[in-house]
Amino acid sequence: MISISELSKTYASGFSALKNINLNIKQGEIFALLGPNGAGKTTLISIICGISTASSGHITVDGHDTVKDYRHTRSMIGLVPQEISTDAFESVWNTVTFSRGLFGRAPNPAHIEKTLKSLSLWEKRNNRIMTLSGGMKRRVMIAKALSHEPQILFLDEPTAGVDVELRRDMWELVRELQKTGVTIILTTHYIEEAEEMADRIGVITHGELILVEEKTALMQKLGKKQLTLQLQQPILELPKDLNAEGLVLSENGTVLTYTYDAKSPRAGIAELLSELTKVGILFKDLHTNQSSLEDIFVSLVSDRKSGVSA
Repeated sequence: MISISELSKTYASGFSALKNINLNIKQGEIFALLGPNGAGKTTLISIICGISTASSGHITVDGHDTVKDYRHTRSMIGLVPQEISTDAFESVWNTVTFSRGLFGRAPNPAHIEKTLKSLSLWEKRNNRIMTLSGGMKRRVMIAKALSHEPQILFLDEPTAGVDVELRRDMWELVRELQKTGVTIILTTHYIEEAEEMADRIGVITHGELILVEEKTALMQKLGKKQLTLQLQQPILELPKDLNAEGLVLSENGTVLTYTYDAKSPRAGIAELLSELTKVGILFKDLHTNQSSLEDIFVSLVSDRKSGVSA
C-alpha cells in the first residue's frame, strides 16, 4: 500500500531529519512506528501525507507517486496529527462534514453519523468545538480524518494526554477499520499499545530506521526470559561445580536470576533446577517473565546511541 525508497530529509540548516529510509507497508496491516522524541516519526508521516517535501527519495501510495499524483494519493489518506487544530466556533457536525468536502467527496450524512457515533460524538454533534473538552476535541480530529473514508489512516501520537475511555474507544475503532481493509500507521509513546495492536513494528532513531520486524518475531528474536528463584537460605556464592552460565546471585544471596534466550527449550530450566537440588540449593518460590516490547525498544535505542549495530 505504501512504498518508500531511499527517502531523506535535510533542512537548510544542515540538520538531517531522515536518512535513507526504505520501507514497505502492506495493505490492511497495523504498523507501529516507535522512536524517541526528535527521531523523525512526524517528519516521515508529513512527507508521506504531502505536508512536507523530501530532499531525495521516492514514495508511492497504492502504486501512485505522491508528488506526481498528489491529489489522488492524498485523498486515500486520513491523518490525525499530534496537535489539535480546528475551527473553535464551528459545530462538530459542520467541521467533520466540511473536512469530507475538502477531498471532493459527495455529501454522505449517513457516513458522518456513523463516524460520530463510533467516537461517542453523536450527542455533541451540534456543539461548538470551543465548548468541548480536550478529549472530545481529539475525537473530532479522528472523525475529520475518517470523514472522506480513507484507505490509509495515520495516527500521530493519537492518545497522548487523553483519557482512558477515549484510548479504549479509539483502539476498538482501529480494530474495526482494519477489518474493512484500512491500513493503519501509528506513532506512539505508549509502547504497550503497539505491543497489543500492531502487526509489525518499526524503530526509528536519529532519522534512521534501524529495525522493521513482525511484532511476534521481534519479541521472540530479541526478547529474553528470566527465571527468578527465591532461596530458602541465603548463600555466599555459587558452587564451583554448578553450571553458572546465565545465573546471577543477588547481593544478599537470597535470589537467583537465570536469564536465557526466548527460544530456549523449557528442558533447560528443568536441568537447572535439578542441578541446584543436587548441590543443596533449595528454593521456596519461583516465577518467570519475558522482556516486554518496551524493554526491547529501550535496548535497541541504547545500543544505537552507544554505537552498537542493531
